[in-house]
Amino acid sequence: MKKRNEGLLSGRGAASPLKVIISGGGTGGHIYPAIAIANALRQRCPGVSILFAGAEGRMEMEKVPAAGYAIAGLPVAGLQRKRWWKNFSLPFKLWKSLRKATQIINDFQPGVVVGVGGYASAPVLWAAQRKKIPTLLQEQNSYAGIANKLLAKRASAICVAYEGMERFFPKGKIILTGNPVRFTSLPPTPPFREGKGGIVLLVGGSLGARTLNQSMIQALPALHGSGVHFIWQTGKAYFEQAKAAVDALNRARGTEDGSPFTVVDFISRMDEAFAAADVVVSRAGAGTISELCVAAKACVFVPSPNVAEDHQTKNAQALVAKNAALMVRDDEAKDRLWTVVLELLHDRARIKELEKNIAALAKPHAAEDIVKMIINYSVNT
Repeated sequence: MKKRNEGLLSGRGAASPLKVIISGGGTGGHIYPAIAIANALRQRCPGVSILFAGAEGRMEMEKVPAAGYAIAGLPVAGLQRKRWWKNFSLPFKLWKSLRKATQIINDFQPGVVVGVGGYASAPVLWAAQRKKIPTLLQEQNSYAGIANKLLAKRASAICVAYEGMERFFPKGKIILTGNPVRFTSLPPTPPFREGKGGIVLLVGGSLGARTLNQSMIQALPALHGSGVHFIWQTGKAYFEQAKAAVDALNRARGTEDGSPFTVVDFISRMDEAFAAADVVVSRAGAGTISELCVAAKACVFVPSPNVAEDHQTKNAQALVAKNAALMVRDDEAKDRLWTVVLELLHDRARIKELEKNIAALAKPHAAEDIVKMIINYSVNT
């Protein structure tokens, strides 16, 4: 690894300011690690200039500016596996995105470009690699995404969260850093109402999860009298349906002022929600798993089957194999999920065992370790 100007490490004495592009997005699993890297980079190098690049119309175009960073949008789109007729426009969108990515590189003149996965990362990383600008890849999952696999050969380094990634990437370029997370510790007093029988957090990722929401709606009457309080993040697409179902049940049972269900479309302070929960029910996205390791929470994962190479199942199985989590298949969730969750909630010894084992997998300083790589590879330090 090349040695760089040590003055930049303290934000002083650099010959020129560090300029970094961070590219990728599509879901919270790509966006939040990217923001965590940017935050750690800004803390380490106060004079750094950071530009994000993402896909037009996707959630990064909202979440990145909300976090205080500039973002350039590309017209790139992902491959449609079900609505195949929409793929006819992909070559044109890719061509436009490559041209725009090249212009972004020329205008911003980055010293290093970081790709966090997702199809939005490919044009910018490709353009940077053509110009011999150092590129770092950050692969969150145990099964590498298409964009990162295509870009790996010419990347300077590849930061991963799971062992065994040499089956996808050149072994000499792999650094096991873990996934960047939004927090490194939990708040002591989470602002959520307590349940006498414990608290369950149900979260289906930043966009929501159809199976988790439907299984919850189906089980509402049975769960209402369980003595458990449920914090339910639905995602925007499912919020109205979920809220209507809970409101109708509360009216029928006279519990409008003491509902056992807190229903929200999105939780911005996920650290507070994790702190409140005794058990977390979740999809198995890599970013969520990394945060749950840091939070040291007992989890029941319901992996999404609608992802490339079924990588969420592989993510969850990696924890199940270490006795660090439980897993329920998506097609079994409506029949089995809440039986498994309530049994776990009432088994305090099992909860403690899962908490201990998942905590052992935590890498809370992943963002800082990736920032060290960025600084060492940057061409303008």
